[in-house]
Amino acid sequence: MAARDTPDRVVPETIDLEHGTKRDDNRDRVTPSGQSTELVAPHRQSRRTPPWTRKLGECTPAPVARWGRKVVEWVKGPKPPSRYTITPFLERWQTLPVRLLARLPEWERICIYAIACVVWIVTFAVVVSDGGLPSDIGGFGAPVKLSCVNNLWPSPESCGPDGRNCFPFSNASFAFNCPAGCSSAQVLNPRAIGPQVINYRSLVVGGAPGPENDALVYRGDSFICSAAIHAGVINDGYGGCGVVSLIGERDSFGAVTRHGISSIGFDSHFPMAFTFGQASAKCEDPRWNLLILSTIFTALFGIFTTSPVTFFAPIFTILFFQTGMASDPPSYSNYASLASTTLGRFLPAALAAALFYQFSVRKSLRNCKAQVEKTVLWVGGAWVGALGNYTFERIPIQRLTGNDIRQQPGAITALVIIVIILFAVVLYQAWCFRREGRLPRYLALYATLGLGLGILAAMPKLTLRIHHYIIALLLLPGTALQTRVSLLCQGLLVGLFVNGVARWNFDSILQTAAALRGDGQLGSGIPAILEPVINGSSITFAWESLLRGYQGVSVVVNDVERYRGSGGSDQGNFTWNRSDGGQDEYFRFGFISYQLFGSVAYSDFTRAGTWFSNGTWGGIPPGRT
Repeated sequence: MAARDTPDRVVPETIDLEHGTKRDDNRDRVTPSGQSTELVAPHRQSRRTPPWTRKLGECTPAPVARWGRKVVEWVKGPKPPSRYTITPFLERWQTLPVRLLARLPEWERICIYAIACVVWIVTFAVVVSDGGLPSDIGGFGAPVKLSCVNNLWPSPESCGPDGRNCFPFSNASFAFNCPAGCSSAQVLNPRAIGPQVINYRSLVVGGAPGPENDALVYRGDSFICSAAIHAGVINDGYGGCGVVSLIGERDSFGAVTRHGISSIGFDSHFPMAFTFGQASAKCEDPRWNLLILSTIFTALFGIFTTSPVTFFAPIFTILFFQTGMASDPPSYSNYASLASTTLGRFLPAALAAALFYQFSVRKSLRNCKAQVEKTVLWVGGAWVGALGNYTFERIPIQRLTGNDIRQQPGAITALVIIVIILFAVVLYQAWCFRREGRLPRYLALYATLGLGLGILAAMPKLTLRIHHYIIALLLLPGTALQTRVSLLCQGLLVGLFVNGVARWNFDSILQTAAALRGDGQLGSGIPAILEPVINGSSITFAWESLLRGYQGVSVVVNDVERYRGSGGSDQGNFTWNRSDGGQDEYFRFGFISYQLFGSVAYSDFTRAGTWFSNGTWGGIPPGRT
């Protein structure tokens, strides 16, 4: 007979406060066999119906009341209720490991369990320490630990007029180290590169050989690690080390597709460019070696443990430290600081894990004899969720915000598919809860959660943000069943929780618009630029008004801020002199406001207008950047 999730009939019990608990089949669980149970039944005091309930019943039409009672009875489920248990495939073989282990004395089993935990901790620590960075690479000193999105020129605004905040532009070199997987790093908000506006793609500008030698030249605002993969200096799968050399201004940057990354072309001058040198030291990312180690140990704990707590505790811990220190770590300078960060996040995460273990995980794993299926479904699902930076990479949804979903290609379709799958799973889980007689309490729970989310969403000046770990916490109560679907979904949600907290910490469920926007567009006004006056090798732009709250206009030429007005006058102008007539140049304009303590605020900028090499002005396209 095929194995399936089997609902077992549960014999209802009568709760007798004086004489213990009885089943309806007259078997007393308290009174020993053979003793008399003929005692006086306790007096049951009838509950009085509240007046508002009687009035509501009198006002409700009979057909509505009749259908309402039927719905309530259906939601309560069958009587007696059923309890779902998993009947394993090939139960004899699935339980073989635990039966072999059960032949040992209890103290030996405890020792084996403790030794396994210690072996994983020691081996993990040794592999991490062996993956430390060298103290010197090619005479350039210790490598700088970079994230996948670090660059030398963050933006025209942050580098300031003429890029003075981002010196030096040339005659400087340094060693660096990149993690694995940086080929997938993308910009998540629209970004101007000359006349182009890119989004949801890697920021690598250039990569064609320079005119003087065969070195590949990249613009200074390129992601360093993505550019290093593009140049073939490091391996995307294992990361690595290299040397960056700043070579100053270059006049063009060709677009090339190499090693799975398509770079962006730019046909004008930029003050900072860099090339790569191959590092002689070995410094590969140890995440894959650690992943093999952690996967083996979680599989062993899954197969050889029967108690829910001895199964859950080590697997959750391994998942957390594997994610936080290897597979998807936050930005860090060295492993000591990373260990400190991971431990700081682990303690509150463990408290949350203890809570959802008590109310959800324990109920799914209790008395589960399907050792192999439990390992494949629960542990496998947990790894899928914890490695979300790899497993969900192809899903075109970066953040669950309305603006991101609208602007990212394919996000709406992906979200619809996810919602359909989630809806089908919810219907199945609701049916199972009804069969167990637990649907009313879970409907009440999720109604309360929905009301709470609605109140949070209505908070003024704040935006509801559903993070990875919040999705897990919301959906985990709905997996408190022993079915195969519950095991898979529960493992996946625990993995999502681990990935969210280990990588991003407990981010707030409510965030300001500025925090969600990041470096995205403000939606503010932009300057209205008059037709420029061209006089040979110079071009003059003028504007007649300033937006309220701003004191001047900022002018960006070829993605470098070249002018920052400060007079506060409604009228102003800017003249740019061309040093070389053989290239197009690109101009963008935005308002600027001077804040207290020396800070500066910018409005959105216009799209780039082109001053062609032949001296004609191409105009400013509609839109903003």
